Amino acid sequence: MAAGLKTIIVLSFVLAIGFLLVILSSALFNNYLPLLVVATYVIAPLPNWVCSRVSDPDDFMESSGNAVIDFGRFVTGFLVVMGIALPALLAHCHLIQVPAMAMSIVGGLLIYGTIISFTMFFQEEQEF
Repeated sequence: MAAGLKTIIVLSFVLAIGFLLVILSSALFNNYLPLLVVATYVIAPLPNWVCSRVSDPDDFMESSGNAVIDFGRFVTGFLVVMGIALPALLAHCHLIQVPAMAMSIVGGLLIYGTIISFTMFFQEEQEF
């Protein structure tokens, strides 16, 4: 799948909208706790990246399995769910308002969706 300039422009536009929603969820309601979601969505792809580098793809005898890659996916899934659950928890405890929670969740999903789309479009195919 060839990714061109239009793909980069669209992904950057969606990423900017996601960050705008998260920042506005904090600034409009004078409570900066929803900014914690940005940290979870920035850190979320790191376990996949680290675990894919640690596993040895050049091993012809794959007797060890994919435990390292599965662990990376598990930690990434945990961080993504935490990015959705954290604003809901803060709203439940009345630390942030419900509209701030909604803006933070939608913005966070746009941010993570952009990261996933970027890795899908610009992933190098391995040739054997």
